[in-house]
Amino acid sequence: MAESETRSNLNTIKDHEEYEETITKTQPLIPGLPNEIAELCLLRLPYPYHALFRSVSSSWNKTITNPSFLFSKQSLSISSPYLFVFAFNKSTAKIQWQSLDLASGRWFVLPPMPNSFTKISSPHALSCASSSRQGKLFVLGGGDANRSAVVYTALTNRWSFVSPMRNPRTYFNAGNVNGKIMAVGGSVDGFGEATTEVESYDPECDTWTVLKRVPMVLAKYDSAVIGKEMCVTEGWAWPFMFPPMGQVYDSDENTWREMSGGMKEGWTGVSVVIRGRLFVISEHGDFPMKVYFSEDDTWRYVSGEKLPGDKMRRPFAVTGADDGRVFVVAGGLNVAEGTVSEGENGEFSVVWRMVSSPQSFVHFSPSSCHVLYV
Repeated sequence: MAESETRSNLNTIKDHEEYEETITKTQPLIPGLPNEIAELCLLRLPYPYHALFRSVSSSWNKTITNPSFLFSKQSLSISSPYLFVFAFNKSTAKIQWQSLDLASGRWFVLPPMPNSFTKISSPHALSCASSSRQGKLFVLGGGDANRSAVVYTALTNRWSFVSPMRNPRTYFNAGNVNGKIMAVGGSVDGFGEATTEVESYDPECDTWTVLKRVPMVLAKYDSAVIGKEMCVTEGWAWPFMFPPMGQVYDSDENTWREMSGGMKEGWTGVSVVIRGRLFVISEHGDFPMKVYFSEDDTWRYVSGEKLPGDKMRRPFAVTGADDGRVFVVAGGLNVAEGTVSEGENGEFSVVWRMVSSPQSFVHFSPSSCHVLYV
């Protein structure tokens, strides 16, 4: 892992040096201003309009699309979080990515994914993961052979194909573990034999690596990445006679172990990891929020306000931001933004704020959501 980080840092430094050279040699970014000052101006342009700004000149296009542009924004702490939602219309089977500017509350639509990803029976057949600080979304499992993978790069506002997975799969779990995108289990064709194959994608090398198989077949329900580990649960199923199964992958050891009893039995909703803690929004009753304590393998309810149930209808998709906020996206793409805080006694509480969506979103439901910093 250290070698991978070193290679990544060297590549970033090299990109930044080439970036500065490009700025120096090309036409002035803004006539009358030194390029260093002009670059600071471009760094503050709002992300949703980058496509428009890139058309101003070739120098603006080269500057904004260079990987070091995002690196500079992050170094200066001026990158902003945006909420990206993979949505689908149950009536028309249309799938679409939407993004919410969390500062202004304005929505905008992403370019469509390649055609092979729009010809699917259900959005749940695909799996999504993200690299939030790199501003990238990964969608896996599309194409005729269910092996294709694409990445969305926020800086260019474009989708592009990456190396396909080694194994075809649908209805599987995916997550970002230490910068690698994992694909776990699933079904070979969505209807037939299940697979226990696991593989990992390295964005730096554009390669897939086979990992240790998951010891059992797990129906797709939910998963979460906590530090170096990926937790996968199949959730409770009707008639609730048997406890759910779950497995935990250790990326350092490339091993799987059975999920602890308390964790898997209390995992009753969609999850989000906030500052290293696992939370779930329960999918029953008034949708209470719970937090998991590994110290004694128990779940405890989060105090404070309840999720605004009158405006939030299932299904839910949940994600979190680095500052401790949690975002729950519901039917119609209404968004509940929760601020989670921890008291001196170790108890957690939450305060919710609603972000209503346009009426045109009423027929859309979320499949997954992610926060990217751009």
